[in-house]
Amino acid sequence: MAVARVVHAADRTLTGRQLASLLTPPPEGRFGYRELARAVREALLDGRVALRLRLPAERELATVLAVSRTTITGAYDLLRESGYAHSRRGAGTWTALPEGQAPTSLGAFHGDAGAALDLALAAPEAPAEELSAALAAASAELPRYAGSQGYHPYGLPALRAAVAERYTARGLPTLPEQILVTTGAQQALSLVLALLGRAGDRVLAENPSYTNALDAMRGRMLRITPVPVTETGWDTGLVDAALRQTAPRLAYLIPDFHNPTGHLMPPEQRRDIARAARATRTWLVVDETLTDIALDVPAPPPFAATAAAGDSEQIVSVGSLSKSCWGGLRVGWVRAASQVVTELARVRITADLSGSVLDQLVAVTLMERLDVILPKRVEELRLRRDALTTALARHLPEWRWTVPPGGMCLWIDLGRPGSSALAARALRHGVRVEGGARFGVDPGTHEHRLRIPYTLPEDVYEPAAERLAAALDGAPGLFSDPAVPDWVA
Repeated sequence: MAVARVVHAADRTLTGRQLASLLTPPPEGRFGYRELARAVREALLDGRVALRLRLPAERELATVLAVSRTTITGAYDLLRESGYAHSRRGAGTWTALPEGQAPTSLGAFHGDAGAALDLALAAPEAPAEELSAALAAASAELPRYAGSQGYHPYGLPALRAAVAERYTARGLPTLPEQILVTTGAQQALSLVLALLGRAGDRVLAENPSYTNALDAMRGRMLRITPVPVTETGWDTGLVDAALRQTAPRLAYLIPDFHNPTGHLMPPEQRRDIARAARATRTWLVVDETLTDIALDVPAPPPFAATAAAGDSEQIVSVGSLSKSCWGGLRVGWVRAASQVVTELARVRITADLSGSVLDQLVAVTLMERLDVILPKRVEELRLRRDALTTALARHLPEWRWTVPPGGMCLWIDLGRPGSSALAARALRHGVRVEGGARFGVDPGTHEHRLRIPYTLPEDVYEPAAERLAAALDGAPGLFSDPAVPDWVA
């Protein structure tokens, strides 16, 4: 099985076509030098263009954009003057950020949000009793590992076996050799993108999709082909057409309680998409981190288990304990063919060598207790979902949403665009929410949407809805801008 290698140093140079595909054109369709500089700045700040990349040569970019070389020279001059680029004699112009500036996708975590209610993070607290018991069991087991060097690039054998056993119990026979333990699902996805994709490759992604996954694709300079997830879910015909017309190297899907819409992909659509991906030799990267959060329906089997015989060879599954148990544990995994797992482990060594032995020992015990943990978590999230929908219906009756059968978020239709502006006003009223544009493949899309998780205690949602209503009405802010984290989970 042929597997792509890691991105080489030469990939740190942007071609003119790559940069053009990542920029938002002006309304008139043709770039002036100020519009071009603005577009590059915006692409840097939202993570579409990575830092420390060499920008295309002026003549090359002018040809691609069909503008004069003077336009490119003026734009590059503006970028250098404002701190968004720097030049080295004989080495070209490189992307940068002014001192004190940060991309929106990589904003610093500033600590406790204080009086602000944070409705941007879809991550519940840990099951305290089970976590304490698992930590005690792990502490008792740790001395057995203390005599070794402590490096396990593939993951602890006991944890690999536990993850494999759970896949097998859910209907997908799996060997421990098919599991790579990672530092959370985000690292798992990043490793897969690094192994299977090169800068400039096409990757199919749902629109909207999980913002951190989209940022990871942009950071690796992959060209994203969007396919819509609408009020009714996926259109298999559109997915099939996108696969056949663009033949992407990878396709990233969240079929289980899709983030942010909450949709669950039906089995027949899974089979159709797996068949179409095999026909175009596209790797399917399936994010199953929300699989266990089944609130109103049975938890679905693994995506690869629903594929027809022979269609699952290029399916790579990503999962974690972050939603099922606790994000602070930072334990995730990849399930793939054993050869792919071996290649991923080689890539992983360049990132962090190995995960924490203690965390993995805790995870082994939690995996054994999932049948106890999950029913409690599911019931808790049902109650919180009810509290959120009740509060929103009382204070914001004009908003619309479909109650999802699982997952952790409402995907709310405001009825008109303006969610980014509302999110900014809401922050001044002491509540943090994320506008729908953060989850869009293309800048400016989904401006009529908000994603609001229901992962906080039930009593949070009444005051949160009151503050959102005040922000929507344009009432004076109750809080100065709090120092809150500028990231999404």
